[in-house]
Amino acid sequence: MTMHTKEEKLQAFGRLLDIIDELREKCPWDHKQTNESLRSNTIEEVYELCDALTRRADGEICKELGDVLMHVCFYAKFGSEKGAFDIADICNRLCEKLIYRHPHIYGTVKAETADRVEDNWEQLKQKEKDGNKTVLSGVPAALPSLIKAYRIQDKARHVGFDWEERSQVWEKVKEEIGEFQAEVEHLDAEAAEAEMGDVLFSLINAARLYHINPDNALERTNRKFIRRFNYLEATLRQRGQDFKDLTLAEMDQIWDEAKRQEETH
Repeated sequence: MTMHTKEEKLQAFGRLLDIIDELREKCPWDHKQTNESLRSNTIEEVYELCDALTRRADGEICKELGDVLMHVCFYAKFGSEKGAFDIADICNRLCEKLIYRHPHIYGTVKAETADRVEDNWEQLKQKEKDGNKTVLSGVPAALPSLIKAYRIQDKARHVGFDWEERSQVWEKVKEEIGEFQAEVEHLDAEAAEAEMGDVLFSLINAARLYHINPDNALERTNRKFIRRFNYLEATLRQRGQDFKDLTLAEMDQIWDEAKRQEETH
């Protein structure tokens, strides 16, 4: 990889901004885009970046970061056209926020651990003039539910609303599972759904307390299931069979073969 100087980085960013300006002026598709029309594409690009990050694919990470950066530049362009803000405003506002929220670097506050830095960050957010008015108001409503639950719990932790000992969470997990099972047995679908939500919330809480990212953990299991299911499907295809030709026990045997193959690699 080529290591670029600061001047080369600034030159590359300036080149990108020039291209965005030219595309906005001359390309019919780029010219008609708005915040609203580009929003869904932005979401897709962020998910593609997340996928590349999960797979630790450096080449694809670089590419997907470029796509996300392009969208940031387009939104900045839209803002400048309305006279609301431009890319310099975005960068300066971000710089000011970073400096303000890192008083242990740019001020006199002491913060020798990552946890302390995070606690300071949350406290400073509460004090900002245009910041969040409540502890949980900084959690975006549009976040996927699993990630939102983790962020809600983490926000509450910063103000002391948390278990005294992390092992205490397991009693809560067991309690919620028991309540869910009871509602399932009562055949109350709405109550069972509510209790399932409580089960998931308590498991996410346990993951947080034991420093496990639940979204990463679930995605890891998703990928594992896909690999093993693909192996099962490929094996059936090689044998000239279909799923309906096998019993569940026979499919489990092939599934176990897939597991053993993974263990040997």
